Amino acid sequence: MLKNVVDCQNMPSTSRLRTNYRKQSGDGICARYLFECSIKLSMKPLTSATAAILFHRFFKEVKASDYDEYLIAASCLYLAGKIKDEMIKIRDVINVTHNTLHRDSPPLELGDEYWSIRDAIVQAELLITRMLKYDLSIELPHKYLLYYLKSLKDWLGNETWETIPIAKSSAAYLQDFHHSPEILKFQPNEVAVCALSLALQTYGVQIPLTEEGDDSQLWYHVFCKDLTKERHWNIIECIMEVYNKDAELNAL
Repeated sequence: MLKNVVDCQNMPSTSRLRTNYRKQSGDGICARYLFECSIKLSMKPLTSATAAILFHRFFKEVKASDYDEYLIAASCLYLAGKIKDEMIKIRDVINVTHNTLHRDSPPLELGDEYWSIRDAIVQAELLITRMLKYDLSIELPHKYLLYYLKSLKDWLGNETWETIPIAKSSAAYLQDFHHSPEILKFQPNEVAVCALSLALQTYGVQIPLTEEGDDSQLWYHVFCKDLTKERHWNIIECIMEVYNKDAELNAL
């Protein structure tokens, strides 16, 4: 299982396949679409993660079959840009999201179809905001991971830190977990520490002065004291499941 994760971790699914979203379906397909569009829009990781959380929160409140998931994804990207103060033009959102759904199509002319899509994205933005009860505050796990990485660097020593890509891998796991709505079930600090834990396990790194089987010496309690061993493993399994689903989509 960990080998599969290592194979996938730094190779986003959106760059590995030219997915035909209009013909393909499956769990996680729209999240893949959202992240592919975010890459094409050169969005920062925090902005694309915010868009994903908005998307998952919206569909937690409604039935997916009642709404156009791709339209909601496009609107979440546009809304996330506003929330994170990243200037993303709505014309760019329209062209990227439309072209990703309709491969090789030229940019839309300023005609009826363009204005219809623009109006739909704006209306969907209002719908998302209302559905979330105007609560657009999102605490992302990225800041926790940064703090944990800084602390762990001194703990492990420079040699281990410089030869093993712990920071890069844990950041990849954390970002990829945003493909899954399961991320909503956990606290941001828990997600961050488990992404880091998975990176350590992937490369077989043992934290000094700790014992794996000793609950009183679990290293992550330094950062997240209330995280039980069972919940810790549950989160890690949820992160790894993202890669299982990604492989299933690739096989379709």
